Amino acid sequence: MAATVKKSVAVEDVNVTFEDQQKINKFARNTNRMTELKDEIEAKKKALQNLEDASDDIMMFDDDTLLVPYQIGDVFISHTQEETQDMLETAKGSLKEEIQTLEGRVSSIQEVLASLKVQLYAKFGNNINLEADES
Repeated sequence: MAATVKKSVAVEDVNVTFEDQQKINKFARNTNRMTELKDEIEAKKKALQNLEDASDDIMMFDDDTLLVPYQIGDVFISHTQEETQDMLETAKGSLKEEIQTLEGRVSSIQEVLASLKVQLYAKFGNNINLEADES
């Protein structure tokens, strides 16, 4: 019978201070917020694509006297093609600005997370896992 040798890895006991717990909590909150922002960005990008598709479809109309229904809130209001195109361009510009703002917030959160990762891994080493599961 072959004997197996187990290497025992000494797990270093590290005390978690109140400040460490605050950093871990801040990391978790920022990770969740970043996920929410990324989901919001994706939804806005889909809405932007829908507006671009609608704009392309309206440009294909040949009849300039045709009124195009445009949804404002829960109501559809008919406008000329030109007015509808202008409204679509305004809505697209607004969505692009919102997406840029959200992406800026995501990048600032990523900077905070990177800083916290450095601090927490420096203290806890392999005893802490701050990587997101890709499942």
